[in-house]
Amino acid sequence: MATDVEPFVPINIAVLTISDSRTQATDKSGKLLCDRLTTTGHQLAEKAIVPDDIYQIRATVSRWVADATIQAIITTGGTGITGRDGTPESIKPLLDKELQGFGELFRMLSYQDIKTSSLHSRALAGVANRTYIFCLPGSSGACQMGWDAIIQPQLDSSHRPCNLADLMPRLQE
Repeated sequence: MATDVEPFVPINIAVLTISDSRTQATDKSGKLLCDRLTTTGHQLAEKAIVPDDIYQIRATVSRWVADATIQAIITTGGTGITGRDGTPESIKPLLDKELQGFGELFRMLSYQDIKTSSLHSRALAGVANRTYIFCLPGSSGACQMGWDAIIQPQLDSSHRPCNLADLMPRLQE
């Protein structure tokens, strides 16, 4: 009996927390993302915390993008609009392609919980050197919603009708 369901394929994912105040002990959002990705069968490639500094963010993400073993990166923090929030400015120059629907979908889902406060988020995603990058806000609620509702299904090769995981082999075409 033939089946059109693809088997689950684990992905190596790095998690970056961007914060001037969080430590490994107080990083709830980074821990939540690490727990969620490993619980669903993916592998944690690396986890780091960097301050809200455009160049430190870009340096860490650039190193991970250059590492062929890292297939996806999730950042948490720095997507707001205050003076220290620079994650989008750090990441956008690295992207080969932006997944504009990610930010739109994230804000639409956020609106259900936080109404018009969702416009404060500059969540974004894209592809850089065959690596998916997802930038989430710093709150653990935002990370949970972003992972559960968007990222996890799209990084699951068995998700239908389509997913980002299936496209990974074609990212360098």
